Amino acid sequence: MTDRIEMTEPDELTLDELFERLERMPVPEGYKVEIVEGSVHMSPQRWTHWEIIRKVLRQLENHLGEAAVIGSDVRIDFPGNLNGFAPDLVKIADDATPDARGRFAPQDIEFVVEVVSRSTAANDYGPKLATYASSSVPAYLIVDPYIGRCRLFTHPKDGGYGRDLTVDFGEQVDLSDTPVGLTLSTENFPRD
Repeated sequence: MTDRIEMTEPDELTLDELFERLERMPVPEGYKVEIVEGSVHMSPQRWTHWEIIRKVLRQLENHLGEAAVIGSDVRIDFPGNLNGFAPDLVKIADDATPDARGRFAPQDIEFVVEVVSRSTAANDYGPKLATYASSSVPAYLIVDPYIGRCRLFTHPKDGGYGRDLTVDFGEQVDLSDTPVGLTLSTENFPRD
């Protein structure tokens, strides 16, 4: 049995160790990998998914300028049991500085967008929502192309969000009272 890899119990591994192991695995091209509450989740990037991310990104850059710190599928470690998220889109505060490993902290985040995939929808509406709220992320937008709807969570307080706004595709998402300060058009968001 010399070809077996010695494994430790998952609760003994750190996020860095888990991600190092993932980097050595043959993850298929076009898949996004995250660790949510200690479980590894892989989901394929679909064209619909990317089109929505691109449309939101363009609106953010048009409003905030190209110098705005905006990332996609970039690892951010969150408090809790092994939470290494790679948000579909994340806006970082202009004055934030990455740590020595080049990563931003949850308190640097101003806005997160997650586009729902069938395989990971429960994470977006469950553990990620709870983690973003408890980390005081000012604005969290879930875009669901399967039902043609967006949900915006704002005003984090006491581990939850004080406001929950639902809009159908075609309506505008009012982010004017958040750090990004814009009204987002969903008119041309594609559906799955």
